[in-house]
Amino acid sequence: MTKTGGSSAARQDLRRRRGLSKLEQGYMGFVLILPWLIGFCIFKLYPFVSSLVYSFTDYDLFRGVQNVVGFQNYIDAFTKAKNVKALKVTFTYAFMTVPLKLIFALFIAYILNFKIKGVGLFRTAYYVPSILGGSVAIAVLWKALFKNDGVVNTILTMLGFESINFLADKNWALFIICLLRVWQFGSAMVLFLAALKGVPEDLYEAASIDGATKGRQFLSITIPLISPVIFYNLVTQLVQGKFLTNLFAKVVSVPQEILTPIIVMFCFAGAFSVNKSYFDVLVALVFCAVAWLLRKIDFPAVPILLGLVLGKMAETNFRRALMVSRGSYSIFVSSPFCIAFLALTALVIGSVAFNKMKARKKKNG
Repeated sequence: MTKTGGSSAARQDLRRRRGLSKLEQGYMGFVLILPWLIGFCIFKLYPFVSSLVYSFTDYDLFRGVQNVVGFQNYIDAFTKAKNVKALKVTFTYAFMTVPLKLIFALFIAYILNFKIKGVGLFRTAYYVPSILGGSVAIAVLWKALFKNDGVVNTILTMLGFESINFLADKNWALFIICLLRVWQFGSAMVLFLAALKGVPEDLYEAASIDGATKGRQFLSITIPLISPVIFYNLVTQLVQGKFLTNLFAKVVSVPQEILTPIIVMFCFAGAFSVNKSYFDVLVALVFCAVAWLLRKIDFPAVPILLGLVLGKMAETNFRRALMVSRGSYSIFVSSPFCIAFLALTALVIGSVAFNKMKARKKKNG
């Protein structure tokens, strides 16, 4: 009786433990994702629902909800002239930049997928604009390129055309911003390049045996296999284009006497927050004094900013290219892309020098 009772109790205890373990296994996944669910509800779901509710009310940031207006906010968003113009500019910006950016990114990725010398240097060079596209250095560079006496207008003048006020003309300003966005195709290019490397070489070899041309192979093999990456890049670029347009519009609308102190405050706060050191703030003050001095003597800031931002990266890749070529400088002129890149650099430097000489002659004359 004792053995029977003991075994029965043991079996009941085992069943109870098995039932508890099944219960634990059933809710273990929920317990593991509970922190994410809490964060999602607080930082994602609640703001979304509250924004949706506030959209049907006359909401003021300081006084709260005044009254319920129904769909009036949505009607105003699509009927007021100011909002309609903003939507038109936003869609124009998005549908100009996204297709051009994807086309350029896919084209450059397709070229860089070939086995050519120094391809790593070109990959870095094409990816750099995506890293620096929103920085102050690139903003100064873009201004130097498209201002009234900039590089582009200098080339137009040399070719016999009239100079264009790109930054002030409403017909050209949006195009210049779109061009800056298209120039930052490096992130999409890296994704396309990774997708192209994942396409099996056997498919291309089989297509070549069947007599398919390179263009036919690209349309029938490459495009279908990398279509998920194309769709991903399309969605992400559309989202980025929308938010960047709003950001540009808001920043430009801030008066300069208000925007400048805010930028200075963030610069010094950022300098201190990196290492919690007052020495970094002192270095920032010194650079401010140097910048003021260079501004007084009319020294261009673009070379200094580009040197500080790109100097280390350019030196690292320059050494890497020389290591690949075993110290031979011929690697920089071994392909048409290298020669075209060097020619473009020489053209830019020559146009800047010509512009400076022309301005100096006018000043002396």
